[in-house]
Amino acid sequence: MLKHYLLTPGPTPVPPKALLAMASPVIHHRSLEFSQILAEVKEGLKYLFQTRNDVLIFAATGTGAMEGAVANTLSPGDKALVVRGGKFGERWAEICKAYGIETINLDIEWGRCIRPEQILEYLRKYNGIKVVFIQAHETSTGVKFPVKEIGELIKDKDAILVVDAISALGAMELLVDQWNLDVVVAGSQKALMLPPGLSFVSISERGWKWVERSRLPKYYFDFKKEAEALKRDQGAYTSAVSLIMGLLENLRYIKEQGLDNIIEHHRRLSQATKSAIKAMGLNLFTKESPSEALTAVEAPAGINGQDIVRLLREEHGIMIAGGQGRLKGKIFRISHMGYIDKNEIIAVISALEAVLNKFGYPVKKGAGVRVVQEILFD
Repeated sequence: MLKHYLLTPGPTPVPPKALLAMASPVIHHRSLEFSQILAEVKEGLKYLFQTRNDVLIFAATGTGAMEGAVANTLSPGDKALVVRGGKFGERWAEICKAYGIETINLDIEWGRCIRPEQILEYLRKYNGIKVVFIQAHETSTGVKFPVKEIGELIKDKDAILVVDAISALGAMELLVDQWNLDVVVAGSQKALMLPPGLSFVSISERGWKWVERSRLPKYYFDFKKEAEALKRDQGAYTSAVSLIMGLLENLRYIKEQGLDNIIEHHRRLSQATKSAIKAMGLNLFTKESPSEALTAVEAPAGINGQDIVRLLREEHGIMIAGGQGRLKGKIFRISHMGYIDKNEIIAVISALEAVLNKFGYPVKKGAGVRVVQEILFD
């Protein structure tokens, strides 16, 4: 018999209260009852995003919100700057290309972090850039990008900052208004502790100026239409009622725990996991600015990272993630975002010790577990 543990960087485990809420009888999306739920959700999202602005909600995964961010901020003939430091930076560029946007790519070595000054250098070098697209956290590499510093540098420029915070929001500090982040997109299946299916977009006052003049085609992901509906505590189209009922429970939980406490919880889990990995003689893939959301690990020489993922799943019931794109087989990733506690970190590190020994990579039993206990069980 095997119990199953989910430590992938999306989807992540769902708390029991949210599961029960989503199992409730479905209510109509135009009813007064649902409007009251949505009104509370609106306020909870403002707290989570640390913004005074309404946060738009779409029935889509995070990529839907990313596409909406492109379609609602740009027009034919515009230029965009895309920071490509991993698989999801590449996705920004691919979406821009699909909409015919001239894209200037600022490529960063995977596992490394951008310097904020590089953004200014590109804005000076390439005239007419209207939008800068970046990740707050590049999920494929575990690198956290300095969006706070970048927001400060370009707040007075003729370009807005659009941030993919899908695997950052709720797992690390992200002060949307204070940091001058013009458009921020997020998804339900990461630190928000829900199944995939909801995406979110916050838009600053400055960002709305870009939305007003955007001329790219859009229909479902129409930010102006959705914002008007949200003022009435409605969605423009059919809302994902059950997911939003689960979201309400999780937003209440986040408010009860306190956002600062939740971020500190993620920091400690991250510290313990990364320290345990080093104690086992393994190398972190993330060379600069590691995130609190996950730990990216180089597979030992001669061992395919996908095989480590497979054996953890088949023999221990533990699901982690492998590498993406050019990193497939070279790394594996352990998530500690969302509804995960210290006991699950103990479980995955203990199982990883066993798997590595089975593949012939010598790890002293308890080498990693001891470190986790020292950090998390004080």
